[in-house]
Amino acid sequence: MFERQIFSSLETHLTEKEVTVITGMRRTGKTTALRFLLEKTPHENKIYLDLERPEDRRIFMHQNFSEVQADLEFKGLDFTQPAVVALDEIQLLPSLAGFVKYYHDHFPVKFLLSGSSSYYLKNRLTESLAGRKRIFELYPLTFLEFLRFKGEEETPMLGQRMAAYRPVVYARYKPLYEEFIRFGGFPQVVLAETPQKKEDMLKDILHSYLELDVKILSDYSVIDDLFKLVSLLSARIGSKLDYQKIGITLGLSRHKVKDYIKLFEATYFLHLVRPFSRSVDREIALQPKIFLADTGLVNQFARVDSGALFENAIAVQLMGIGKVNYYQKKTGQEIDFILNENLAIEVKETPVPSDLKLLRERASGIGMEDTMLVGRYPALGDFTDFIWGGSVFGEAPRGMEMELVD
Repeated sequence: MFERQIFSSLETHLTEKEVTVITGMRRTGKTTALRFLLEKTPHENKIYLDLERPEDRRIFMHQNFSEVQADLEFKGLDFTQPAVVALDEIQLLPSLAGFVKYYHDHFPVKFLLSGSSSYYLKNRLTESLAGRKRIFELYPLTFLEFLRFKGEEETPMLGQRMAAYRPVVYARYKPLYEEFIRFGGFPQVVLAETPQKKEDMLKDILHSYLELDVKILSDYSVIDDLFKLVSLLSARIGSKLDYQKIGITLGLSRHKVKDYIKLFEATYFLHLVRPFSRSVDREIALQPKIFLADTGLVNQFARVDSGALFENAIAVQLMGIGKVNYYQKKTGQEIDFILNENLAIEVKETPVPSDLKLLRERASGIGMEDTMLVGRYPALGDFTDFIWGGSVFGEAPRGMEMELVD
């Protein structure tokens, strides 16, 4: 088992009474995280149930909790002693929260839950488990985790976090970073042995996502529309959302497109980067930009230029560090990203000095002193005042624990 960076935080929370909830897109490793925690449990009074399996789901469909308890005791769980119950894919049973709440409050049971929908967690689980849980978000691998899964030494890379471009670092890690951008960071995809197997795995991930996760929260009859929308959005990464134009292209209403995109965002398939502004009204007025959660998925469903793909990769990498926005003046001049409202970032495949000069000018115009130029390839000449894309990562692991507001 390859350990994710977030596992240390999960292990620490294992000793807390609070319910541990792990959420994120399908195939990001939630089940592996649950099994990791069960391995770290220092006793044998524990159980893992996969709610995608009808026989496991049926246990929780009884009319009263005592019958559920009887089934779990039949499987070997002792409710009179400290116990750990791991339940996978909880979004399949919206009524489960009541059981978890009751047994959390009245028995020495530690619950470990996983689910693929932030919509379910925010609108159903949160209501029932107010003040009783901590939510951890799990995402595709960071580049550091990618190196670990590939069996590469990651320690030298740790010292290059946000560091200026160095040819020796680029030469060592370039092939791996290019593979990371091409196929993304889903663990199973990273571990697949051939490019064809990686592509097949990515197609299977999208199919499973649409057929299993999306159907739970939407009408079964709209899957074809959703697939068409996925293809269209993949081709428009880094662009501002125009719900009206997308709707006209697909023959859907503007409101329907907006609802579908909200669904994609709630199930971690895509991220919306909203405009940066000192004025709340101005921020609302501007359209968000769209980025997919994984560049491997982008490459499977659209042909985008390499610059747009690189920008998507950096957007996702920055989201592991903090809050990400973009900035645009009324004249149309833009700054690609604003990180944590105090760092202006421009992304260029092959950066040059004029890119840095222009970035600093635009940042200064909004009272922002800190800037960062990010590049994918070596600049022409001896220009090194930029950050190589593979070095863009934070001190904290991707997938920080997060308590949703109750």
